[in-house]
Amino acid sequence: MDQLTLLLLISFIFIISLFILHSRISQSAKSPPGPRPLPIIGNILELGTLPHQSLANLSRTYGPVMSVKLGRTTTIVISSPKVAKEVLQEKDHAFCFRTIPDTIRALDHDKISVAWMPPMSQWRVLKRICATEVFSSQRLNSTQSLRQRQLKELVHHVSEFCRKGEALDIGDAVFTTVLNSISNTFFSLDLALYTSDKSQEFKDVIRGIMEVAGRPNIVDFFPVLRVLDPQGARAKMIGYVAKLIAFFDGLIEERLQFRGSEMESKRFNDVLDSLIQLMMQENPQVSRSQVLHLFLDLFVGGIDTTSSTIEWAMAELVRNPEKLKKVKEELKQAINEDEQLEDFHISKLPFLRAIVKETLRLHPSFPLLVPHKTEDEVQLCGCFMVPKNAQVLINVWAIGRDPSVWDDPKQFMPERFSSTEIDFKGHDFELIPFGAGRRICPGLPLANRTIHIVLASLLYHFDWKLADGLKVEDMDMSETYGISLHKAMPLKAIPKQT
Repeated sequence: MDQLTLLLLISFIFIISLFILHSRISQSAKSPPGPRPLPIIGNILELGTLPHQSLANLSRTYGPVMSVKLGRTTTIVISSPKVAKEVLQEKDHAFCFRTIPDTIRALDHDKISVAWMPPMSQWRVLKRICATEVFSSQRLNSTQSLRQRQLKELVHHVSEFCRKGEALDIGDAVFTTVLNSISNTFFSLDLALYTSDKSQEFKDVIRGIMEVAGRPNIVDFFPVLRVLDPQGARAKMIGYVAKLIAFFDGLIEERLQFRGSEMESKRFNDVLDSLIQLMMQENPQVSRSQVLHLFLDLFVGGIDTTSSTIEWAMAELVRNPEKLKKVKEELKQAINEDEQLEDFHISKLPFLRAIVKETLRLHPSFPLLVPHKTEDEVQLCGCFMVPKNAQVLINVWAIGRDPSVWDDPKQFMPERFSSTEIDFKGHDFELIPFGAGRRICPGLPLANRTIHIVLASLLYHFDWKLADGLKVEDMDMSETYGISLHKAMPLKAIPKQT
């Protein structure tokens, strides 16, 4: 056999081998199943007004790894703990980028935000600052007394409704408490009074940001329309973001002027002071702009999700009087009558902790988490190929209601956590309302303390009954969706002194 014939034969065998290998790869790594998309619009019409519920329903048909087409965007929806673990822990390096909604581009927030920016060097700096300067145990312990004052003011406010026998809007009261609790931790000041309109102003801006960010936007499905902003969503977001950025900038300027005054010797033991020190270093770790947008992330996300979780927990307890009675008995046994509720009491209250876990299981603040994105093709579950630039949604709402994961998943049963060590801190993928992996919510330590201690204060000092003769079986527990999940109908209840 001459050399030319041998070379041609080797080439032919090589080509055939490549073809067989490609066929095997194609067979072993296929696209996840999903509903058939319509031309151009894909599956957009199937999302509805509650996309987490719509996607959960579709996943029952197409499985825990599902592909849907939203305009030009391929979206992979994950609805099982096992696959969520693969995405967020085992292969989190491949899934740790973000799909950026057009509204998040307001004032270039996506380029500076610790929640949205790519996981590069500056993101690591901001994440480290969150861990060491904002949410460390030392920082939260040092600002505990400021939050204690908010609990006393909440009890005093609720006592007025108790004295008058009037119904309290629990969501509004909790929002003001959490607003002032977080603002004292960050800035050493109250931002609102229970009797003023200031709390409502902040609530309108914060809820506005969450709703606009989460509402379906045609620009996200068809990026070619970005320049037109046909729904005006980005314009609305710019208005909301500009208000908060201007407010934070005023606080920074005021603190800088204070540092240069005769009273400079007085030090604030708060987050703002720590971040200003980092800004003022010879080789600053962060810029003023980065601090402003960091406060925007932490302030908006922390207040909205924490207050909504407490309202959901109260709604479930009012709806389940036997659970309410049980947690009140635990509180009375663990806390002396003349004692002030403090963070360390949380460890003595296992049923209260179980209530918070059960609330987060049924009503996760971010039902689809913040969207992830792939930078390259990634194989998932050993058989599916997730394409480059695909959006990846983790449907934690669906996981929390999956009957293969939880017994009686639609029932509010805190007792289910009495015989398990499952927690929501990112290690147990059956319960990941704050996410997991490198992009877990940085504010989890403060949220954990605030949710438990505010909820305990409302339960320890007061009994609760529904207003206007409403029966528990008639309570409206429907949801409204932004980027976060809220109770559609405000919870109003009459407090009674215990």
